[in-house]
Amino acid sequence: MGPGSFAYFPSIDLPAIESRLAEWRAVFPEMGVLALFSEAEKALIPALQALCNDCGLPLCGAIFPQLVYGTDFRSNGLCLLRFDRMPYTALFEVPRQDAIGAAEAADTIAGHIGRHLEDDVPATLFLMLDALLPNIGSLLDELYLRLANRVHYAGANAGSETFQAMPCLFDNQRIIGNGVLAMLLKPHFGAVLEHGYRSEAETLPATSTDRNRIIHIDWRPAFEVYQELVRAKFGVEITRDNFYQYAVHFPFGILRANHTTLVRIPVMLDADNALYCIGEVPPHSMLALLDAPQVDSPDTLQTLHGGLSKLSGDPAGKELLLFYCAGRRQHLGAAAAGEELAIFKNLSQASAIAGGLALGEIGDTTLWGYPLFHNATVVSTAWTNPA
Repeated sequence: MGPGSFAYFPSIDLPAIESRLAEWRAVFPEMGVLALFSEAEKALIPALQALCNDCGLPLCGAIFPQLVYGTDFRSNGLCLLRFDRMPYTALFEVPRQDAIGAAEAADTIAGHIGRHLEDDVPATLFLMLDALLPNIGSLLDELYLRLANRVHYAGANAGSETFQAMPCLFDNQRIIGNGVLAMLLKPHFGAVLEHGYRSEAETLPATSTDRNRIIHIDWRPAFEVYQELVRAKFGVEITRDNFYQYAVHFPFGILRANHTTLVRIPVMLDADNALYCIGEVPPHSMLALLDAPQVDSPDTLQTLHGGLSKLSGDPAGKELLLFYCAGRRQHLGAAAAGEELAIFKNLSQASAIAGGLALGEIGDTTLWGYPLFHNATVVSTAWTNPA
């Protein structure tokens, strides 16, 4: 058996990184690298680019607030994930951030991806996106119109947990923001995503929205209604001053016709008292306040494990890519989130787990399903390296 596909470096030790890359390349001469940087190490991306360019190694990657490695969240360091043979990867900028811009970006991305789908090999389009793109949901809609079920869809949002704009996606030459890193994994059977939130509360319509802003709920100012709902259900008084501290604990669910629930976590209150969420909220969506999943309930992690088993066989002994929502971690608390990682590692018996703390996730709970943008989930997939 060859060397493992994952390597975590607690600091950017270039000689150690160069040594590991050389060790890998001796066994896998056509390899490439997916690099996941913690936000704390972002200034050192050019050094890794230079190292890979000197070695002639293809590189792609993204910045996340923290990394996931094993059963821990890591606020420093770098994860390298080896592709035995580098797949098709590309960076795409999304300069226009409205519905027209989403359609234009989807045209470009689908045009490039389509050229690599001329065989019958199962494929996953894994997307890493700048979390501050306000039209991610529209982009996914437009991609599905062009690619349909020729691929599985999965992904995670990169960037800063402060929600300040920064370049967060890169390849050998560029570091960009307001864009997408697309990776076409073949053969690959998709990812599994689950959040475990439940709601039996009343629903109210989002009567006025603008992409990821909720302006009115039930024809009234959104913040006013949100305050009333949280006060009535949880006994908490949310104000403009404490909004960021508390709102992450009281997410909305968008209830869909197929009985699935999309979580939307309010992260900011704008100058007009509209609720700013990560992820679009379609006009007239039916909204409900959600109850947090209980970590001592195995449902979420059992669903994740069962889904992985159905997609690509028993995950025991396999390497898994995993993204854990930053909002979920903040909602549950660091200790409970770490417990989820430990439970999942024990349940899956994976040989290694690597990934990041994501600012939104892409996937669906059905095979060949429509791609949806989620908050508060755990998304995982087998890291497959075709021979």
